[in-house]
Amino acid sequence: MNQLILIMPILTVLTASIVLMLLSMYDKFSTKNFITFASIFLIIALGFSIYSFSGSYSIKVYSDIFNNVVIFDSFSNFFSILLILGTLLTILIGEHYFLHRKYFKGEFFTILMFALFGMILLANANELVTAFIALEIASFSVYVMVGYNSDDSKRVEAIFKYLVLGSFIGAFYLLGTVLIYGATQTTNLSEISTFISTHSGAELNLVYIGITLILFTFLFKIAAFPFQSWVLDVYRGAPMIITAYMASVFKIAIFSFFLRIFLQDIASIIDFWDTIMYVLVILTLIFGTWLAVTQKIVKRMLAASSIVHTGYLLLAFLALGQNVEAAYATMFYLIAYLVTAIGSFGLISHIISETSVRVTYDDFKGLSKERPFLAAMMTIFLLSLAGIPSTIGFIGKFYVFTEAINAGFAALAVLAIFATIVSVYYYFRLIAMMYFYPANASCKSEGFNDKRVSTYVIAFLAILTILGGIGSAIVFFIPMPGIDTIIEISQMTVKSLLLN
Repeated sequence: MNQLILIMPILTVLTASIVLMLLSMYDKFSTKNFITFASIFLIIALGFSIYSFSGSYSIKVYSDIFNNVVIFDSFSNFFSILLILGTLLTILIGEHYFLHRKYFKGEFFTILMFALFGMILLANANELVTAFIALEIASFSVYVMVGYNSDDSKRVEAIFKYLVLGSFIGAFYLLGTVLIYGATQTTNLSEISTFISTHSGAELNLVYIGITLILFTFLFKIAAFPFQSWVLDVYRGAPMIITAYMASVFKIAIFSFFLRIFLQDIASIIDFWDTIMYVLVILTLIFGTWLAVTQKIVKRMLAASSIVHTGYLLLAFLALGQNVEAAYATMFYLIAYLVTAIGSFGLISHIISETSVRVTYDDFKGLSKERPFLAAMMTIFLLSLAGIPSTIGFIGKFYVFTEAINAGFAALAVLAIFATIVSVYYYFRLIAMMYFYPANASCKSEGFNDKRVSTYVIAFLAILTILGGIGSAIVFFIPMPGIDTIIEISQMTVKSLLLN
């Protein structure tokens, strides 16, 4: 396969970052222009990624230049497609929101492209230092986007809290890398894997400690217990559309790298962390559920519920040590959460784009009477987040719970099912507010125009949410990829990890 074609997606995103940065110097370009430019670049990058997506392959491109620090395979390409598509959907679904917030300038979209560049590089990283650099490029870009509107005190508080804690946890990653290098004399993932397979006992002690420290960074970035304290305040303080991006796309980028490590490099010793992961799954599910139940602000409820979804993903990670098919469930669940998280957060940003009133549960009273279409779309996303049958969220949870039981973690699966049942309360509570209560006079917005790009993206995501749950069962006359197709693609991409 042509090596230049393989690196074109990430080169296109990097080019977009530089071009948008240069264009942002000129006032003649409006926010709408930057949305258009960014979308065009993302569509081109997505086209290159899809073009390269054929069969299992693993190529260390231009190894004489990059010294094998990056690897391009079906696995990384799968996640690149998700990351690019997720960023494109975020921009389009936030179109209405961006246009009604004057502080969103060209620089913002430049930073967004740099964040995507870091995430794609992270998915392709084959070396610990390269992965750290990619992670920091993405993280610092997200930090800036969180506090982009410096006139808002909530934004400033959120960025400082996230920046300080994120920088602190980054030190654990670097210390873990140093310890692994001290034991193996390399930071290349392939060479570390070889060292692990040829050594045992005390020779691996530093490797165990180093990977554990790096695992702390993983748990912090995905907001697992006990590293979730930043989530509510940061998600609450960030602009709504950035909250959507952090909860979905950024989380996928983190999982792309650590899933590679778990499957490709430490598969033979992964059982070492089973007890730790077992406890963390329990505490993440319980604490996340408790937080979600007690929230009165919708944005904080969705933020807290993202911790619960992290618990489901950690359950799938725990099952990896016993059953490699848990990787397919993890990848499917990431797709399901990407669709529903961007849809739900993005829809709220669409609603509040002309007003900032929609904050608490009470503020959503009577939304079905004001804007029935948006209420219906929100209901679909909430049903999926709750794991109700006929939605992609149900299928994702079904696969995760099934693989957990097959791996011997039936008790944890039961706890996860209980957490899912409880989630019905706080998701359906919002649905009840929209349909069974009269609207508050202070929340009404006269002359609201729903004929926007963001409206069509919301409808598109809602359709994907339904089709992902029922496949082509009710639209059998239209050929389309179903649930089995997604699983087959996941299997193909995981197989590419074995080609190294």
